[in-house]
Amino acid sequence: MYLMYIDESGDPGFVNSPTRYFILSGIVVHELRWQVLVSDILGLRRYFKNRYKLKISEEIHASLFVNGSSELSSIKRNERLDILKHCIDFLSGRNDISVITVRVDKTGKAIDIFELAWAALIQRFENTINYKNFQGPSNLDERGIILPDNTDGEKLTKLVRKMRHFNPVPNRTDVYGAGNRNLALNYIIEDPFLKNSRTSFLSQMSDVVAYFAKKKYAPNSYIKKKAGTNYYDRLGQVLFLALI
Repeated sequence: MYLMYIDESGDPGFVNSPTRYFILSGIVVHELRWQVLVSDILGLRRYFKNRYKLKISEEIHASLFVNGSSELSSIKRNERLDILKHCIDFLSGRNDISVITVRVDKTGKAIDIFELAWAALIQRFENTINYKNFQGPSNLDERGIILPDNTDGEKLTKLVRKMRHFNPVPNRTDVYGAGNRNLALNYIIEDPFLKNSRTSFLSQMSDVVAYFAKKKYAPNSYIKKKAGTNYYDRLGQVLFLALI
């Protein structure tokens, strides 16, 4: 079983939306490596506690770490950015996880961006399970489950249920010719389980990944100054990226 912890960056709306991009990033880990991964993240959090005085119970939320909050005033801004960079480098050095990111450029699109992005992410998850391309261990017959952070859970659940029965995917014209194929989901089980990022280390890690995926394309002045636009690319071998 593969577990995918997902977070969003940006927003999928058009009206009064300040963002051009809507980003979804998911961290995928196999059930056989879940315990090791969480234990290693706990070790990383203990390092943060000893070096930066960041409580283990304190949520790592990338936008607040960069922009600041009263709860984080005791940790300098550059140190908070160092913490986020450590998170990225921790993930990049592993051989038991994969990161899937979908970036949607909303420019010129008059469709449901939420559904477009989530359908692309779910399809990539499904296909990668099918072709056994994830890092880490695998069983002979695998399935996957989706664990998003705070999002429109009802809408996402309806989308997943629909894709299990009706999921038209445009053909590769060089192989199948024009038109679509109905590639109903076979490898993703159950409805999405929404996680509270305050109590999930892996959800917090996916928040950091999604944040820097967005800042690669739409950085603020501080991120530019600190070369944070390159942080996402540090994920290297663990990374899958889809642009829409």
